[in-house]
Amino acid sequence: MTRHERQRTSSGTRGSIASAAARLMAEDGITDYHHAKKKAARMLGLPENSPFPDNAEVEAELRAYRSLYQGEDHAELIAALRQSALELLDLLATFNPYLTGSVLDGTAGEHSNIDILLFADSAKEVEIFLLNRGIDISHVESRNDRVEAVLRMETDTADADLIIMPPNMERVSLKRHDGLPHDRIRADALRALLKE
Repeated sequence: MTRHERQRTSSGTRGSIASAAARLMAEDGITDYHHAKKKAARMLGLPENSPFPDNAEVEAELRAYRSLYQGEDHAELIAALRQSALELLDLLATFNPYLTGSVLDGTAGEHSNIDILLFADSAKEVEIFLLNRGIDISHVESRNDRVEAVLRMETDTADADLIIMPPNMERVSLKRHDGLPHDRIRADALRALLKE
C-alpha cells in the first residue's frame, strides 16, 4: 500500500469514526468526546489503534447531524438552554460568569449540561451565595487541576455545572483536548446571540 493510499484509508477511518461518534452523541446523550470515539470505533469493528478524529471533526459531524435530523427541534432546545444560561449569568454576576461548552457552541442535546465558568476567591463563597437563595447544589468531580470546584444545580431546562476557578484564571485562555481555546461569552453577548 502506498503512502497516499494509507493516508486516504486513515482519513476515511477518521471520518467514519467522527460520523458514528456524532450519531452516538446526538442519539444516546454521550457528552464525552473520547468515550464517543472509542464506542464508535468498537461499533464499526475497527482495531483499537485506529486513527481517531480530533474533537473538532466530531463536533462538525455533530452539527451536521443535528441540522439534518433534528433541525427545528434542536434550534428550539438550544434557545431554551441559552435562555436558562442567561438567567444564571445574571444571577451569578458577582462571580464574573461566562457561558462555555456545548450550549454556547450549539452542539448541546437533551442530555447536555449548561457549563458556566465562575471566578471566585473560594468555592465556599459561591455555595453560600446559592444556599442563601434556597438553591440546592451538589458537588461534581472536576477533570481539571486548575478548577477549584464544580457545583451542579438544576434549571428549568437542564442541569448546570458551575465551574469555579480562582480570579487570577479569568484572563487565562483555557484549552480543549484538541488544543483549541474554549469559547466563552458574558451575559451581554449571550443576550445579543439570543436576539439573532
